[in-house]
Amino acid sequence: MAGHSQFKNIMHRKGAQDAKRAKQFGKIIRELTVATRSGLPEPASNPRLRAAIVAAREVNMPKDTIERAIKKASGAAGSDDYVEIRYEGYGPAGVAVIVETLTDNRNRTASDVRAAFSKYGGSLGEANSVSFMFRRLGVVVYPAATASEDDMLEAAIEAGAENVVSTAAGHEITCEVESFFAVRDALETRYGEPESAKLDWRPENTVTLDEEKARSVFKLLDVLDDHDDVQNVYANFDLPDDLAEKLSS
Repeated sequence: MAGHSQFKNIMHRKGAQDAKRAKQFGKIIRELTVATRSGLPEPASNPRLRAAIVAAREVNMPKDTIERAIKKASGAAGSDDYVEIRYEGYGPAGVAVIVETLTDNRNRTASDVRAAFSKYGGSLGEANSVSFMFRRLGVVVYPAATASEDDMLEAAIEAGAENVVSTAAGHEITCEVESFFAVRDALETRYGEPESAKLDWRPENTVTLDEEKARSVFKLLDVLDDHDDVQNVYANFDLPDDLAEKLSS
């Protein structure tokens, strides 16, 4: 995990996620299901489904698994019905937390999320109680070798993006939510499929944590992230580089 990093969401520890491949696949299949049902089952005419497929490929989900999920969701018999619910609250040290879920049982999910906040030193709030502290953005990432910094900046601006941050790790293009699919599609036409493309919550300000508080926050975030109904967890914490390195080892 990193502290402030354009290419590693500070809300997640990729190493821990990578060890949960089956659970990752289950969550992405839920998103593929909802995305398929939100429009046509053809990626070319369903932007959300295209984004879900990119996410599936990012975690190396087999092509036939992706296709089966789409086929099942679009079949006459259908599949599980999921609803999208966002929970917001505060964790230890006053860290603001956003939890995005896809669930087929509202009561179960609400109870489990509330219990997690209570058990690990947080408190679940009302809708929009912390989201005002974040900004919703579209984020598209390409490897550094895709294009030069100047070429990527020019292409992104032409596509309608708001900002580009280029480092040795890659190019991160951000844009308004309303422009996300248009920006992603324009860049994909020019440079091929991105490394990742998604909507993200970015904190407007962060809470710097010491080791003790960081470990408390991570206990809550890990429990939430491990829940089958939870798709994404975001929080507005930051860590000094040396502490981030210590906790990620």
